[in-house]
Amino acid sequence: MSKTSAKPSAAGPFSGFERMVAWRYLRSRRKETVISVIASISFLGIMLGVATLIVVMAVMNGFRAELLTRILGVNGHLIVTPIDLPLEDYQQVADRINGVGGVRYALPLIDGQVLAQGNVGSGTGALVRGIRGADLSKVAMVADNIRFGTLENFDQSDGVAVGSRMAGNLGLAVGDTITLTSPDGDVTPFGTTARIKGYTVVAIFEVGMSEYDSSIVYMPLSEAQLYFNMENLAQSIEIYVDNPDAVDALKPKVEEAAQRPILLSDWRQHNQTFFSALQVERNVMFMILTLIVLVAALNIISGLIMLVKDKGHDIAILRTMGATRGAILRIFLMTGAAIGVVGTLAGFVLGVVICLNVEHIRQFFSWISGTILFNPELYFLSQLPARMDAGETFSVILMALVLSFIATLFPAWRAARLDPVEALRYE
Repeated sequence: MSKTSAKPSAAGPFSGFERMVAWRYLRSRRKETVISVIASISFLGIMLGVATLIVVMAVMNGFRAELLTRILGVNGHLIVTPIDLPLEDYQQVADRINGVGGVRYALPLIDGQVLAQGNVGSGTGALVRGIRGADLSKVAMVADNIRFGTLENFDQSDGVAVGSRMAGNLGLAVGDTITLTSPDGDVTPFGTTARIKGYTVVAIFEVGMSEYDSSIVYMPLSEAQLYFNMENLAQSIEIYVDNPDAVDALKPKVEEAAQRPILLSDWRQHNQTFFSALQVERNVMFMILTLIVLVAALNIISGLIMLVKDKGHDIAILRTMGATRGAILRIFLMTGAAIGVVGTLAGFVLGVVICLNVEHIRQFFSWISGTILFNPELYFLSQLPARMDAGETFSVILMALVLSFIATLFPAWRAARLDPVEALRYE
């Protein structure tokens, strides 16, 4: 009698017996084909939903990070523009700002819009950036990505550096002449005439962002001052800092170091609309793709409800043999949760594999379809980036597991509430 009474106490929650019954209910049998199909669909739905969420979040994170790297690698983090007085003392102001802690370097610049013409095509709009050769060598995103030519003796070359896409569109190579036309030319009695001048291409760079590779022309600062009628002046000073996210703390120090009236703006103000749109799109995509996992969880509910109805006779026998309602509840919880857990883990593995090979996958599908997927002209980047965030990935996995667990509660509760007498009477 003591041995008999010891068995129930040894079989605690989630015992081997409960796991065995749950596993048997997961296995496919001939007469349970429909239930097995629903369970398989639920598994695939959760796996694909989790994988899709991980991949989409990683691609959007990579897209934002790459754009941020390139935008901040070419443009300054803080931009100083003069107020009231022209920026004649740009060298002194830049030297003082360079002495501020946290500032990497300050570069005097002149910007101007022009029409660029080469050997082919009718021309294209371009942004000329007048900059000293020593300063351009500090802009690593450009200086480290020179594809053809060189930036040596840039100030004395009387030439320009152009982006690779602009060179391709205009049929330019190193040594060719690019003709720049500015509407702000010489003032004559008949009005302002356009200024047209040809420059030798001394370098071709490629930063990997089509907007910059197709539109920017770097010109020596002294030549830009002459070309845009700004002798001995600079239009602005761009400041590169060690931590772009900490520009607010540096603004008072920069304003104090300038020692003159200035207007100070940062990279967030110049790109606020762009990055806000990216954040909104990212949040909306997360909400939409979460519905895939939710639909798969609903499939778990329907599959388990059908399983409970099909196993009503078995449940009644288990209850008459001494199985408690808690045991029945746990059996069906494990049955449904197993689908969610395995589907989530499989989706995680699939998502990681896709993220690690996303560029090769893009190239493969481009080759299969004969079209350009992720066109750089539209998406600014020449490659499809993917950067997984540990916190986001964990959130996706946790969300899928929670939804899968919640989906099993109602069917498991119904199974536990099943009256064995009624089940056997109508069997």
